[in-house]
Amino acid sequence: MALPINIEDLVHGRTVEWERLEFKQGWNPEEIIHSLCAFANDINNWGGGYIIVGIAENAGQPILPPAGLQQSHLDRIQGEIVQLGHKIQPTYFPISQPYVLDGKHILVLWCPAGDNRPYTAPSTLGVNGQRYPYIRVGSRSIQATGDYLRQLHELAARIPFDDRINNRATLENLDLGLIQAHLQEIKSDLYEESKAMPFTDLCRAMLIAKGADEDIRPVNAGLLFFNKEPEKFFPRTWIELVWHKDGGYTEHYFKGQLQKQLRDALSYIQTNIISEKVVKYPDRAESDRFFNFPYAAIEEALSNAVYHKSYEMDSPIEIQVWSDKIEILSYPAAMPPVNKQILTSNRRIIARQYRNRRIGDFLKELHLTEGRATGFPTIYDAMEKNGSPTPVFDSDDSSYVLVTIPVHAAFNVSEIKESIGVGIGANALLFRDIDDLIAFSNGASNGASNGAGNGADVLLTEGLHTKVKEMLIAVESWISREELFENIGLSNQSKNRSKFLDPLLDIGWIEMKFPDNRTHPEQRYKISESGKRLLQLINK
Repeated sequence: MALPINIEDLVHGRTVEWERLEFKQGWNPEEIIHSLCAFANDINNWGGGYIIVGIAENAGQPILPPAGLQQSHLDRIQGEIVQLGHKIQPTYFPISQPYVLDGKHILVLWCPAGDNRPYTAPSTLGVNGQRYPYIRVGSRSIQATGDYLRQLHELAARIPFDDRINNRATLENLDLGLIQAHLQEIKSDLYEESKAMPFTDLCRAMLIAKGADEDIRPVNAGLLFFNKEPEKFFPRTWIELVWHKDGGYTEHYFKGQLQKQLRDALSYIQTNIISEKVVKYPDRAESDRFFNFPYAAIEEALSNAVYHKSYEMDSPIEIQVWSDKIEILSYPAAMPPVNKQILTSNRRIIARQYRNRRIGDFLKELHLTEGRATGFPTIYDAMEKNGSPTPVFDSDDSSYVLVTIPVHAAFNVSEIKESIGVGIGANALLFRDIDDLIAFSNGASNGASNGAGNGADVLLTEGLHTKVKEMLIAVESWISREELFENIGLSNQSKNRSKFLDPLLDIGWIEMKFPDNRTHPEQRYKISESGKRLLQLINK
């Protein structure tokens, strides 16, 4: 049975951290039993790991193409794996699967975190072997001693919430379509097998269900990713977005399975909230381009919130969008040893433990997050590259983590309002092209071009159409498309919508009441702040 992961991504470390991968050129049962024990103990709550036999390694990195194993040895090795599982106490069995990679046979052992920590294994398979618990430190399996041993005993029988059986659910609460869509997206060989195998076997193969055959039940991570309404089992498990604008606010709720929530929220932010400015200069051809909020920073901050939130708490992830900042709030605080001081003073956070090991695995397989402590550097780097202020991280060390993404200085609202009445006399502002006019309406340029270029009315006629002013006047308050076209003397046809309305929506001079659904039956349109700025310029 294939594993629920893409083998190419696995071998190249694209979805699993290198610390969770161990490469063995040949079969060495004495070394492998120690790694099996270490992954079962999972002292960092990473979710176990993988042992790949048939690929040599150098400093923890695979040497490719694979050395490979003889096909005739695969059955014997898999039989020995079962024997090794009996030598570990409590008994522990990895999931093994042969693959052909670059024409060579390899054997992949998936070693998920065990439910009965601590596990011990003999130091040697000879008669004089002593029994020890093993753990992973870096990319090596070592005996647990001192503080490591104490920490391991503290984790005894402590299973992370996302990996626990949910006794209120049954396998009927897992959606086969969502499971197969996931396997197909990550290009797992298990996708084709899932079409014919029993559903119970599929759930066991993906480790999203546990228990005896007569009472097998989903684990919490399975319900969070493969149930369309996880809030039925985990109250208020969704993402709330509040957008403060025009003296009021709008609320948006992103529900469904975790990967859908995250993708829908990010798509909404990218489409409706993030905007780009282009500043052109009369003395050089190059323009400056930047965003009010860099998408990469928001994507990483929100993905981290989904990854590290506690789903035992009935508190949603909250996004507050203001003109000068975006705040992302999640509950509870980071796990020790990460605290407020570390959050606020370090650009790179090294966490020894993760709250949600299975959620993290699914997000990494979907390339929605990484587990290599790259989150904070990604946010800082994205802000710097965009020329934005430094992000702010805050926590009270117990109940919350708050990430604040400040707006780029060129989008400062007070500066834009201040500049509206400056120099807008008759024929005072001239523009080189339509992009220059758009930049001015968005507050990224003062419009001055030393007397060269066209006026706004000429550019609108040449670059867009002759109805811009009429349309902006008509949408002073919320209005339907039928009413809008009737007011400007046009028929409500798709060709007129594409020619006259869509360009103003794309630029941002007109906004929609339901921006995430252009064909909403109750759709309405209204002039935006940048549209008001343009209209004020035209009128003067």
